[in-house]
Amino acid sequence: MDLRQLRYFIALNEHRSFVRAADAMGITQPAFSRSIQGLEQEFGCVLVDRGSKDLRPTPEGHVVLQHALSLVKGAALLSSEVTQMTKLDAGELRFGCGPAPAIKLVPDAVSRFINAHPKVRTYFEVNNWEKLSRSLNREEIEFFIADIRHFEADPNFQTQALTPKRGVFFCRPDHPLLAKESLSTNDMFDYPLAATLIPPGIRKLLANLSGKADFSVNIESDHFGALVKIVRQTNAIGIGSEEAFINDIEPGSLVRLHWRNLPQNLESLSARCGIVSRTGFRLSPAAREMIETILRLDVVEDAA
Repeated sequence: MDLRQLRYFIALNEHRSFVRAADAMGITQPAFSRSIQGLEQEFGCVLVDRGSKDLRPTPEGHVVLQHALSLVKGAALLSSEVTQMTKLDAGELRFGCGPAPAIKLVPDAVSRFINAHPKVRTYFEVNNWEKLSRSLNREEIEFFIADIRHFEADPNFQTQALTPKRGVFFCRPDHPLLAKESLSTNDMFDYPLAATLIPPGIRKLLANLSGKADFSVNIESDHFGALVKIVRQTNAIGIGSEEAFINDIEPGSLVRLHWRNLPQNLESLSARCGIVSRTGFRLSPAAREMIETILRLDVVEDAA
C-alpha cells in the first residue's frame, strides 16, 4: 500500500468509474484497475461493490476511504510545510506589526521582500502588542514588530531590539494650546488624548502626572491614520512615535507640543520597538529573510 494507491481509490470514489478515474489520474484503465486490485489484496477484502451501477464502496471501503483522505491530506500538508522551511520560491509568510511600524518600516520591508520573492504569499496583521502576542501564541503568525518591554523578561518569547523610536505629543496647527508661550502638563489634561495602546510604563507615568490611580486615553485605536485625522479635526492631543507622522509634521499639518515640566523619562517617550518571536520555535526561511530585511532597513533609516 502506498499513497499512489490511496489517491487512485479516492479518485474512483469521486468519479464512480474506472475509465473516468483512470483518465483523471493520467494512467491507462488496466493499470488503474490493477492498482485498486492490489490495494484490495493488501487489505484482504473487497473495497468496491462492482455489482452496483455507481461502484459504491463496501463497508470496508468506506473505512479505507476515510483514512485515505486523511493520509493524503496530511502528506500534502507535510510537503507544504517542508517546502516553506527549505525554500523561498513558494509557501506563505505570516507576521504582525504595531500601528507605528505599519506606516513606513513594514511596507518598505514587504516591498523589498516581494520584489525578491514574488511567489511567497505574504500576510501581515496590524494590531497592538497585546493582541499580536495572542496571535503569536496561537501560532497564527511567526513573529511581530512592536514595543518589546512587556516581553523581554518572559522566557516564552525571544526579542531582538530595533532602533528606539522617539515618541512625541502633537496637535493641529490652530490648537488653542499653541497660543500659550509655555505649556505645563496640567494643560495637557484639559483636552482629550488620542493614542494607540500605550505600554504600561508610559500609562503609569501619565497617571502620576494626572493625579489618578490609573490612566486611559480618551480615544484609542490601532489605526494610526485614523487617530491623526481625528487630531487634525478636533482639539484632541495625539501621542505617538514620531516616525509614524513625520510626513504630517514636516508640511505643517501637525505640530509638536513641548511641556516645560515633563519628566525626562517621559519626554522621549521612546518606543522600545523590536522583533518578538516564540522561544524554541524554528522560523521559516521566509520569516528569517523578512526579519533580515527589516533589520537592514532599520539601520538605513536610523542613519538617515
